[in-house]
Amino acid sequence: MGKNKVVVITGATSGLGKELLNQFAQDGDFLLFAGYRDSGKIDNQLNRVNYFYMDLLDEKSISAAAEYIKSQVDKIDILINAAGAVVAGPVEVLPAEKLKEQFQINTFSHIEFVQNLMPVLDGTRIINISSMASFGHFPFISPYCASKRSLDIFFNSFFLENHKNIEVVSVKPGVIATPIWEKSVNSNEKILNNSTEYSRELEFLKNNALKNTRKGLDVKTAAGKIKHIALKSRVKSSYLIGKDAYFAQLLSYFSQDIINLLVKYGLEKRISRS
Repeated sequence: MGKNKVVVITGATSGLGKELLNQFAQDGDFLLFAGYRDSGKIDNQLNRVNYFYMDLLDEKSISAAAEYIKSQVDKIDILINAAGAVVAGPVEVLPAEKLKEQFQINTFSHIEFVQNLMPVLDGTRIINISSMASFGHFPFISPYCASKRSLDIFFNSFFLENHKNIEVVSVKPGVIATPIWEKSVNSNEKILNNSTEYSRELEFLKNNALKNTRKGLDVKTAAGKIKHIALKSRVKSSYLIGKDAYFAQLLSYFSQDIINLLVKYGLEKRISRS
């Protein structure tokens, strides 16, 4: 893939999506469409980038974003769904509206976007930024785990069903050093602070999330790997990025009872050492 190929990236003004946009823009070989929610984060120095507004919680906004892209191009070659968020907290106190918000942002919005873009998706390669969390081993972020797993399931079915030779790739990174972790702490602060019964565990997880902002996999490295996947002549349905992602996959091969035992023991050991 090269000259004049059309690439659409959602969540393109922050974290992994922003770095992906930067790396594609450096080539100068692509016509880029970049999704944003905060206009203050737009980089006007990038060449051949068309920014479009999209609020993943607003169905009309998703539809309008797709209409804009369809008015500009006849075909999308690569669509990278990088936008996402993290809802965290103990299951017993998670408000239903926060659960719905998590699935709308991480799952349903991407389905809605693709449904609206179908007239310009033909032979398109869709890259969904899933997560090692989709293996489901991580307590206190169950909404995030479930929403990413659901994203994978819906889009794998879409791949099996569609008649337009559309490829679907799930990229499951481990922890990447991006602002999403600090954002998750801030956006879930009320839930985390009110869950006094789990204050010990949540304090550890909060501190660990903030540490991930600095000590996760380098975002440039992760974006480079994803760009390489996006441009490969042939692709697999799923890719892992980072040693922790490979470990999460390995753990998934065990029975649920063994997984639960190992996760509970590992969490307790890490908390006691912190």
